[in-house]
Amino acid sequence: MVLRRECTARQLRLAVELRRLREAAGLSAIEAAGLLGVNRVQISHIESGIAGVSEDRLRRLAAHYSCTDEEFVEALVLMATERHRGWWEDYRGLLPTSFMDLAELEHYSTYRRDVEFMFIPGLLQTEAYASAAFSSRVPELPGDERELRVRHRMRRRAILEGPNSLPYEAVIHEAALRIRVGDRPTSRAQLARVLELSEADHISVRVIPFDLDGFGGTWSPMMLAGGKVPKLDTAVRDAPHGTGFIDSEAQLGVFRRLFRTVVDVSLDPSTSRDFIHRTAKEL
Repeated sequence: MVLRRECTARQLRLAVELRRLREAAGLSAIEAAGLLGVNRVQISHIESGIAGVSEDRLRRLAAHYSCTDEEFVEALVLMATERHRGWWEDYRGLLPTSFMDLAELEHYSTYRRDVEFMFIPGLLQTEAYASAAFSSRVPELPGDERELRVRHRMRRRAILEGPNSLPYEAVIHEAALRIRVGDRPTSRAQLARVLELSEADHISVRVIPFDLDGFGGTWSPMMLAGGKVPKLDTAVRDAPHGTGFIDSEAQLGVFRRLFRTVVDVSLDPSTSRDFIHRTAKEL
C-alpha cells in the first residue's frame, strides 16, 4: 500500500465518509480490518486519507457497513477511482494548499453558491479587481505571490465558462458593490463584468440593498459547493488563518438555511441587474 505524503481535501473527505459509515455501523477499525482480511493499520491509513482504497474494497466495506444508499456509494467510488491531474496542480508548492483544494472542490462540484458582503465573489472578479484585492492584504504579499494568486483566481473562472458550465448563484451586499477595491475605473469595470455574467442562463446574481428593513442575516461570507449527492456537499468559510472546509450534515444544514434566508430577502435577479447598473453610474 503506497502512502501519500500529502492529502487533498477531496481525498480527506472520502476518508471521513468511510469512517462515518463504519462508526454508523457500530464497528471498530479492528472489526472492519477483519472483514477485509487486512490489518487495523491499513484501515487507519484509509480513514486518515494517506492511503487510497480500490473500488472493490470500497464496495465491500459499504456492504459490510450495511450502507444501502446506492447513489451515495457510487459517488464515493468516483471519488476513490477518478484520476485527474487538474490545472491547479501547477500551483502546488507555490501557493497555500487551500488554493489547490478549493479549485479541486469546484472542479468536481455540481453547483456553486456564494454570499459576499465586502467583496465581489472571486469567480466574478476581473483581473484588475483581484489584483487590487490581493494588494490590500496585511501583511503585504510579495509581488510574485500576488501575481500567482491572481492567475490562480482567473483560472478558477473556467467553471463558469464553456459547455459544461456550473450552475452558479451569488448574493452580494450593496456594500461590496460600492466599496472601491482599487480605483474608480477598476470598480466600474468590475460591476460591468458582473452585469455581463449575470445575463448567462446558468448564473444568478442577487443584491441585498442597504435599505432593507430588519436584515440581520449572516455577516460573514460563505460558499456552498454541491456534491454528486447532497451528503457530499461542502461549505467553505474564509478565516485569517486559512480556508475552512465544512462537511458535517448538521452544519451543512445550517448553511443551506442561511443561504435560503439571504436569497429570500434579496432583490430578484432582474431588479438586481438594474440596481447594479445604477450603482455603477454613481461610482
